[in-house]
Amino acid sequence: MSLCRMKGFHLCVWVDLSAFTLLPYKDGLLSMNRYGGDAEMANKKVRKNGEGTLFKRKDGRWQASFIPKNGRRKYVYGKTANEALERLRSAQKEDKEGTLATGPRQKLRDYLVQWLETTHKPPLSRHSTYIQYRWAIRRHLAPALGHIQLQKLTPQHVQVFYAKLLQSNLKPSSITVIHAVLHVALENAIKWKLVSYNVASIVTVPKRDRYEPCTLSDAEAQKLIRIVRESGLEAILLMAVTTAMRRGELLSLRWSDIDLDSCTLRIKHTVNRLAGYGFVENDPKSSYSRRKIVLPHVVIDALKRHQERQNAYKSSAKKWVDRDLVFPNTQGNFLKPDRLLKMFQKALDQADLPHMRFHDLRHSAATILLQMGIHPKVVQELLGHSTIAMTMDVYSHLLPSMHKDAMNGMDDLFGN
Repeated sequence: MSLCRMKGFHLCVWVDLSAFTLLPYKDGLLSMNRYGGDAEMANKKVRKNGEGTLFKRKDGRWQASFIPKNGRRKYVYGKTANEALERLRSAQKEDKEGTLATGPRQKLRDYLVQWLETTHKPPLSRHSTYIQYRWAIRRHLAPALGHIQLQKLTPQHVQVFYAKLLQSNLKPSSITVIHAVLHVALENAIKWKLVSYNVASIVTVPKRDRYEPCTLSDAEAQKLIRIVRESGLEAILLMAVTTAMRRGELLSLRWSDIDLDSCTLRIKHTVNRLAGYGFVENDPKSSYSRRKIVLPHVVIDALKRHQERQNAYKSSAKKWVDRDLVFPNTQGNFLKPDRLLKMFQKALDQADLPHMRFHDLRHSAATILLQMGIHPKVVQELLGHSTIAMTMDVYSHLLPSMHKDAMNGMDDLFGN
């Protein structure tokens, strides 16, 4: 209530104190803050020191704040007082547990670039990994989500983003790569205490279509090799179907990696062709991929014929870059994977065999070896798998027939 005197009159003004709440300042003093009669705060009393402050902003939102361990005041907001208080309690709990995000305000675009350049730029990461991550950020993540403040990125933002990618006919496998990049980046943001949790970990990622390998039987593999005998495809197809080498390992193979006398080779490199960038050569991913392979004599003979044809071609070629590649293009550089695929599928047509991926020759080799009774451990090492469990998981579809063969062997042993 306020009382004033005007020309002999007394004017009384009644003030409704229920329209105000008392709030503590940092120094312990109290202030009165009008909140407009919000029903949620009708019974609001003085908050104790250390519990934070709460008031209604001019824009209608409620703001709560407290001082965390780092000494810099932390602000949270809500549409209602209860919502702001709930977020305040959550932030205080995270501060107590040491998981509170206290980093500066930063756009997602700026953070992703900083993260990529400081944690994955070669030699910190494989060159192909860096290029792939950069593609995901520049082509998709930054244009769609980059304007959002990192700490304000929500699962809904990410889920809607994935839905739009699907609508644009982007393959689920590509969306999986984009998701992997965002997920890894946000995990790092947690370590840097820029965010308190990973929003990408609670969204639904479009499922990749599981590809069922199309494998050649031993008879079909023999037929294919007969078709390409004495051609430029003989050595590479024969190596693929006998050694189970990956396409990238074959296309980066050097003559210096092969010892024709001891019938061995060493896998030292692998090459990939990335869209919009070109060829990227790397060391093998793991110690298991860096392996020594013993070559059958049929492959050694094919390689010698291939080397003779290559030397004859080089002597007459107008343009040749000598990279020492075993399977180069017509100018000595890396052979494009799509060019190899076209030649491979043409050979399949000539052999009257169904089209398949070049990688299916690797599956064919493993399948033939396992059906021959070769120990899975040997097949695992040949494939460059890290564990025998991985090999058996990939080729588990062969187990029923292998069980049957095992029991037939028992019949032969113990039958009358």
